[in-house]
Amino acid sequence: MAKMGKRIANLKKDLDLTKVYSLKESIELVKKSANAKFDETIDVSIMLGIDGSKQDQAVRNVVTLPNGTGKTYRVAVFAKDQKAEEAKKAGADIVGGEDLIEMIQKGEAHFDRCIATPDMMGLVGRVGKILGPKGLMPNPKLGTVTMDVATAITNVKGGQIEYRSEKSGIVHAGIGKASFKSEAIAENVKALIDAVVKSKPVGAKGNYLKKMTLSSTMGIGVTFTLD
Repeated sequence: MAKMGKRIANLKKDLDLTKVYSLKESIELVKKSANAKFDETIDVSIMLGIDGSKQDQAVRNVVTLPNGTGKTYRVAVFAKDQKAEEAKKAGADIVGGEDLIEMIQKGEAHFDRCIATPDMMGLVGRVGKILGPKGLMPNPKLGTVTMDVATAITNVKGGQIEYRSEKSGIVHAGIGKASFKSEAIAENVKALIDAVVKSKPVGAKGNYLKKMTLSSTMGIGVTFTLD
């Protein structure tokens, strides 16, 4: 713990915690602080001017990042017959029906996103209590309940991420890796923020983007603005 405390203290030497940095400056600071022995993930936190306890003010959608995330996503697909074959050809990691249900119930199915054809949703509902809390339940609004399974898989594998607001009104999302070029990180950040702005609930009043912070896995948060 002492070593970690010293590391954080050293990082803070280059950072004015009272300052709001430009996006370019914040990226430079975060990349400089990302000196762990692994390629740290770059995260964005956006505090929104919403009442997160109200269902009609929840912010949730997907966005395709122009430069991907640097992460390899495992995709599970509920499909049968021709659609199952299409899913396999498109690169799905797990494809099935009853067998996939059993794997999930046993805790043997490990994946990051779940896609289903509409006719399979009755079956998927049997494991809704398992998938739901993990944010893995297929949802037509997010494009994960569809007959076009090939496109859905390509989107996920190609850098599509889901973002959702917490009850605190904050959206967290990993948008790249510390090894990315600064320009690539900036493009991904702007793509996420643009999507979140477009998802603004009708009931949200006043300042919508209240605070935005950029950080790396082992680093500290840098408050920034796009202005």
